[in-house]
Amino acid sequence: MAKTFKVNSIVMPSATPSEADIEAWQALPRDEQLRRLRETITHADCGAVSANTMSDILSRAQAAAKLRHG
Repeated sequence: MAKTFKVNSIVMPSATPSEADIEAWQALPRDEQLRRLRETITHADCGAVSANTMSDILSRAQAAAKLRHG
């Protein structure tokens, strides 16, 4: 039988977690945190190579945020 948790079951590692995400993450057992971290970093998107620099990515993200928020 699968383990169940009394926290947000979809909480995953994030660079910008909300307060609720932080609380839910901290409520997870350590082995579940590790499982979710491993799942995240082994995702196919994490292995994709990009010609963009971190500065390029940041600039694009800031431009997109400016369009959304004015």
